[in-house]
Amino acid sequence: MQLGRLTQLPRAQASPEAVASRAGFIARGAWRLREAAGWRADRWTVGALAVAALAALPIMAILFAALDSGGDAVGHLAATVLPRYVANTAALMGLAGLTAAVIGTGCAWLVSAAQFPGRRLFSWALVLPLALPAYIAAYLYADLLDFSGPVQAGLRAITGWEAGDYAFPSIRSLGGGAFVLGLVLYPYVYLLARAGFAAQGRTRFLAARSLGAGPWRAFRTVALPGARAGIAGGLALVLMEVLADFGVADYFAIPTFSTGIFRTWLAMGDKAGALKLAAFMLVFVIALVVLEARTRRGRTSGRAVPDRASDAPLVALSPLGKALAVIACAIPLLLGFAIPVGWLGWLAASERALAATGSLAEYAQGSLWLGLGAALVCILAALLLAFAQARSSSHTTRAAIRVATLGYALPGALLAVGLLAPLGLLDGALTRFARDTLGYSGGLILTGTSAVLVYALAVRFLTVAYNTLESGMAAIPPSLDAAARSLGAGPARVLARIYAPLLSPSLAAAAALVFIDTLRELPATLILRPFNLETLATRTYRLASDERLVEASVPALILLVAGLLPVLLLTREKRRGRA
Repeated sequence: MQLGRLTQLPRAQASPEAVASRAGFIARGAWRLREAAGWRADRWTVGALAVAALAALPIMAILFAALDSGGDAVGHLAATVLPRYVANTAALMGLAGLTAAVIGTGCAWLVSAAQFPGRRLFSWALVLPLALPAYIAAYLYADLLDFSGPVQAGLRAITGWEAGDYAFPSIRSLGGGAFVLGLVLYPYVYLLARAGFAAQGRTRFLAARSLGAGPWRAFRTVALPGARAGIAGGLALVLMEVLADFGVADYFAIPTFSTGIFRTWLAMGDKAGALKLAAFMLVFVIALVVLEARTRRGRTSGRAVPDRASDAPLVALSPLGKALAVIACAIPLLLGFAIPVGWLGWLAASERALAATGSLAEYAQGSLWLGLGAALVCILAALLLAFAQARSSSHTTRAAIRVATLGYALPGALLAVGLLAPLGLLDGALTRFARDTLGYSGGLILTGTSAVLVYALAVRFLTVAYNTLESGMAAIPPSLDAAARSLGAGPARVLARIYAPLLSPSLAAAAALVFIDTLRELPATLILRPFNLETLATRTYRLASDERLVEASVPALILLVAGLLPVLLLTREKRRGRA
């Protein structure tokens, strides 16, 4: 009512004091509204909002393109390629997800509940397939199982069959792609399912056994429902990776959203059509993000409850059962890691592969600078977000951090086309301004440079850096911050003198993880890289696409060795109970 009376004062009768009083009253009211909404206008919240806006730019561009008037384009896509992309993407996700769920859940239960030879080795070795990029596994299996490969050649040598005497399943198919993706991605399900089984304790399972339930029934009715949240969370991560995959689908000629966006944007030059496809792909991404968020609500911490004090196995296996358990755990490890890595090492040791390493230093240098640039940007942004989370508990800050860390769920192809559209408009305006004002006579300033690629990779992998730093921030007592502030230190000085030194291990780990993920990223690098930039991943892709896998074996082996670092760190933290 007071605000209404103030605003109804005649303009001629309003003195400067009344105007100032009215402005102060409105400002205080607005501040109370912001406080009621949980928002604080400090520099860290503003910084978090800025990072979130930059990270959300590709999503906003895709949504704008989807809402733009393009009914004819959507109708054309629906009548031509869209049904095939939807069907193949859904089928690939379903088959690969089923493969990963069966392997991951089964191996997790055997390692958690049974005692058999090699159990301790399998408990950490089953994570190793994560080190092998899926597209490299596809190249290796295609070489192994093709007509001229060692498997079919050995089969013909043993049996004496000719080419038309037998039928061999083609690995370059939708089923072959699901097989490869399921083999290299099942550790996501394995890790979270094993954590779910470990967190249940042994009381409920043994109670079911004492009531007459057999091992299979007790597993199906007690253990499996208790670990359902972890299994569903791991499956959601697998489906995200399958949706984002480009290398396997492209090499096996499977028309999916990722390959469709790549083909529409680069091969056909249809930017509007690529943005429409990215909008449809975004629907899959949103569904998977919602699924992962819902499963996380019911997920356990992964620590065993106190009633599991005994190390006695929950299930007693016979000698035959122990042999079958060893086989069941060894097959995924052999198919997902040992066989393809062994074949890759055999190829890389050949004279032809070693002769092709003359220009390897150039590609390694491109990967090095790209990885360092993305790691630096991610570290700075993640440090800002983590410090904003520690200094501000407002809903606005939490929402900004959630938006800023959604990039890992975005496929590389979607992220690339989502960034090129708005950055192209900005680049055109900057180029015109530089030409008209400064006499600039070159080409586009931003598009086609490494800066755009570093931006895209930073959006993609900011989640990795933030999660690593957040766990490090949780170990720092808040009393250190409060003591420094009581002595007059500002937020920037507290960050530089207290948090940065204590977070140095987390900073190094986050930088290493982002650097390795950048080395292995393929679709975003292919679309956004400058013409003069070649990385180990793009070099491997181009050589393998030309069926020159022997020459691609050495850079592929480097990518594999780099991928072993985060996997080994993960297994070490898992053994310590902190994964």
